[in-house]
Amino acid sequence: MKLRPQPSETLSFLLIGRPGGRKHFKFPKFWGGQQGEAMKTPPQAGGRASPRKDEPQNAVPHLQQLLEAQCFCEASRLLIQTEERLFGGATEGGACRPLQEDRDQLALDYRCLQERVLQTLKLSLLPGGVSADALTSAVKAVQQEGARDGLWSQRDLTPPAWRPGGWKELHDATLRALVEQRLDDPSTPPGEGAGRSSVQTDIQSMGRQLRDDLLWVVQVVKACYPPEMSICGFYAAVYHQHLSARLRKVAEFVLEDDDCCFLLRWVNDLYPQILQNLLINTEINTEINTEINTEINTEELGKLLPADVLEPLEEQYLSKQQEELTTYMGRVLEEAEEKWRKGEEPTREDGCFVSPVAYDVIQFIHGMVTSAEKVVGDALKAQNITRPLQDLMHRFQVLHSDIMRQGGASSRSFIKAHLGCIELFSDVLQNQNHLFPDGVRGACLSVLSDMRRSGHAHLLKPVHHALKPHYRKLGSSDWLNKPLFEGLLGRVEQQLQELQGSTELCHQKLIGQLHQEVAAEYVRRLLKGELKLKDRERQLKASTTVSLNAHALDSLFLRVGSKEDWLKDLLNQIAELLKLQDLPAIQMQVVSLGAAFPDLSEKHVSALLKLKTHLSRADRRVVKETLAQAQRETSRVVVRPFFSTF
Repeated sequence: MKLRPQPSETLSFLLIGRPGGRKHFKFPKFWGGQQGEAMKTPPQAGGRASPRKDEPQNAVPHLQQLLEAQCFCEASRLLIQTEERLFGGATEGGACRPLQEDRDQLALDYRCLQERVLQTLKLSLLPGGVSADALTSAVKAVQQEGARDGLWSQRDLTPPAWRPGGWKELHDATLRALVEQRLDDPSTPPGEGAGRSSVQTDIQSMGRQLRDDLLWVVQVVKACYPPEMSICGFYAAVYHQHLSARLRKVAEFVLEDDDCCFLLRWVNDLYPQILQNLLINTEINTEINTEINTEINTEELGKLLPADVLEPLEEQYLSKQQEELTTYMGRVLEEAEEKWRKGEEPTREDGCFVSPVAYDVIQFIHGMVTSAEKVVGDALKAQNITRPLQDLMHRFQVLHSDIMRQGGASSRSFIKAHLGCIELFSDVLQNQNHLFPDGVRGACLSVLSDMRRSGHAHLLKPVHHALKPHYRKLGSSDWLNKPLFEGLLGRVEQQLQELQGSTELCHQKLIGQLHQEVAAEYVRRLLKGELKLKDRERQLKASTTVSLNAHALDSLFLRVGSKEDWLKDLLNQIAELLKLQDLPAIQMQVVSLGAAFPDLSEKHVSALLKLKTHLSRADRRVVKETLAQAQRETSRVVVRPFFSTF
């Protein structure tokens, strides 16, 4: 590191005393030789008188030597002591007036010190540019000179015009200029711009420079500064300000979609990661980590770009993402429709018909929303990408309806595959609601519910058609006297084979739906009133028959996958009602049935009671009034509709 030539090789004026005589000034021991001995080489006079021969030959340290050794703190202390000797007794308008030559020399030496300190600061971010000791000494010099400025103020004196002053401000300005220069001309590794636009390469290079420099500040530079200077926080704020200014200029241009995405990702995701992960890459203890976390306050730094700059970029990005999602989902649905129109069977996996529609769309949505959340830094904004899903569901529903309406050999297979899609979509909409706005979720779930209902009806219609002859015998005298129900169960078991081919969960729901519909048809036929239970014996026999049928029906359907075991309890409650004789007991049983199934109406109760012909019209009215009063006193929340289905 070369210095500019010094006007004087020594500080010989340090030997000049106050007016009235010459006096030697003794320096601290650390400026002398070993164990505090004076340096053997006396200072050069530089054209001025040398000390008298009778004076002690104590060594005076050379400023040039201290600067060459990068002992800036000691050099600063040396100049401050000289300044104190020359000006310490001065007052405003006082008589202490050092020689002009002494003042000029001191001013020149201060400029030399300042230049060397600033040169050291400019090299502080360059690995190997300056030693930690040199930087530490330079920082101490800055602090000492700042304290000296304060001393002049305390004495109510005006510092000499030649005194540099404002060292702390000069330190800060130097570092600000250093940061600006490093961001304006960041280092770019070979191949950095491969596959990237010039905008992306520029942002990437600045980001890498910022990351490397802040890491260097944390690992090396911080140790050279006292805690009160908060150097990590200072550098973070300066880099933040300059990077923000550079990115504002980038955002002023009309950016390509890829460049817009890259800029947003850097502002909202990568830059915060650099600040948050800064300590993870450093091998420093927890106590220091806490200090740095305090210094680098990401909340105070705020966003790199203000809202008025970010919003147009976000709108451009989100619109593009919506467009891509719409295009992709439309292509997926078109491929599924084309396969059906060609008369092809849907794909089978593990013996089940499957469609890629839901899986492909869900994967694409999940990846897109997750990425968008990072790019725009806002989960609610990212959700807006999925608004086109509502339109897709309606298109999917139209295809679903077309397949059922047109029929064909493969229609049932496609509907079974669609049921799998419906369950996948429903699961994601219900359990990953962070991906969708509430309005989209509600609308899509409603469409899916309609599709499931119509799909079940399409698949179960042939089953009910095959069971119709057996349904007609329910609730008849033959049903009460002959084992006709076994025929119904046998026919159900045969039809179950036609329902195979959907995924396990879908099959379970389909079988459960059939279970409910068979039970509902059973009760509906019973309430038609063809059977008249005129005496207690026939009522007991009917109760026993219903109870046995409930057990047999439950056993069959639970064996093939149904989870609707509550249907057995419902039929058993009806069986219990059929055998009761006392009006109060009948009233209690009807209230109990109404509490378990709030959709039980007076019409249903009336039909049930008409089976028991020993009850008068007045008795039936009392029972119905009792039910109505109980339902008025309690909230009627229908969790599992049954009676309202027929």
